[in-house]
Order: sequence, then C-alpha cells, then structure tokens
Amino acid sequence: MNQQNVTQVHAPARHFSVLLSPTPRGARLARLLAVAWMRDHDVPYGLTESATQVVAELAANAATHGRVGGRSFRLVLLSRPDTLRIEVTDTRGEDLPRARPHRPESDSGRGLLLVEALADRWGVELGPVPRKTVWAELDLPRP
Repeated sequence: MNQQNVTQVHAPARHFSVLLSPTPRGARLARLLAVAWMRDHDVPYGLTESATQVVAELAANAATHGRVGGRSFRLVLLSRPDTLRIEVTDTRGEDLPRARPHRPESDSGRGLLLVEALADRWGVELGPVPRKTVWAELDLPRP
C-alpha cells in the first residue's frame, strides 16, 4: 500500500505592534508605519488605502479622546490569510467610542462613520483596566 501522510501547514499570522505618543505626531506616525508595514507585507493596494484611513481615524481618536498624560497608545496590525486586523489601544477605558449621526455643522464626529464604512467589522474590547482596544477587520481578497 502506498500511503502518504499529509500535513497542512497554516500560514502564520504576520504581526506588527508599536507604542506611540498620544499626540497628532503619534497619530501621523501610526499611519506612516502602517503604510510601510502593509507595503512590506504585500497587502493589496485597494485594501491598503482603506486600512490606512482606518488606522488614521483610530489613531487620531486615541490621540484626541483616549489621551492620558504620560501614557502611550498601541497600534497593532495583524495579517492572517483572510483578514487584516487593526487594533488601537489607549488608556481611557471609561470613554467608549460610538458612531454618532453626522451633523453637517460639526467639524468632527465622522471618524467612526468612516471606519464603519471601510471595515468589514469593528468593535471595542475592554481591559485590562484602564485600557480599551478599538479594532477593525478588513477581509483580504482570496487568491
């Protein structure tokens, strides 16, 4: 008998994580680092554009609404075979984000509406205290 043992090898998740200052400069650096990482890991162009906007919005929110003096925010990018996951963690767990209806006269408040439109899924995870993580997932195209 001719038997073969077949072992499936799952592609490992690719991971990037960095701590950044909760400032406009830190939010800008989050976007720039995310673009460079996605380029290095062959994330498709159209998805990179959407993911860059999601990173920019979540990082700006962390720098604006999640800011606590002396505490950084963390950007995490996780690429799996079928999903790109973006996580931004800050230390303002009591201030949960929520998408609000757009008011034309307002200068702000559109960020999570953009995240909701661009991401396939998004949400918030609490903990450990005092942290919260806002995450978004974008489905990768199948080869």
